[in-house]
Amino acid sequence: QVQLVESGGGLVQPGGSLRLSCAASGVIFSINAMGWYRQAPGKRRELVAAKTSGGSTIYADSVKGRFTISRDNAKNTVNLQMNSLKPEDTAVYYCSAEIKSSSWADYWGQGTQVTVSS
Repeated sequence: QVQLVESGGGLVQPGGSLRLSCAASGVIFSINAMGWYRQAPGKRRELVAAKTSGGSTIYADSVKGRFTISRDNAKNTVNLQMNSLKPEDTAVYYCSAEIKSSSWADYWGQGTQVTVSS
C-alpha cells in the first residue's frame, strides 16, 4: 500500500515563508509526476506546482516567482518552498503523485493547512 505523508503547514504572517514536505512510502516501482495542489474554502482544488521525474516543472501563474518545487527521486520526496506568502495563499495543501505500485495510479496525501494572516 502506498502512502503520501505531508508536513510543514502552519500559520504565517503575510510576506513570510513556509516549507512543505511530502514523502511517498510503500511498494513503489516508479513515480512519474509529483506535485502540490491546494483547496481554499468554497473553491475548487487547483494545481500549485508539479515536477516530473525528468525534471519538467509547472507552476500556477499565481505562485510563479514565489514558490519553488523540488524533488528527490532517490528518496521519493517532494518539497514546496513558499516565500512572500499572501493571505490568498491560505488553503489546505495536498501532495499528489503518479505512482506505479501494482499498477499506475494517482495518490494523495491527507492535506496540510496553510494559513497566511496577520
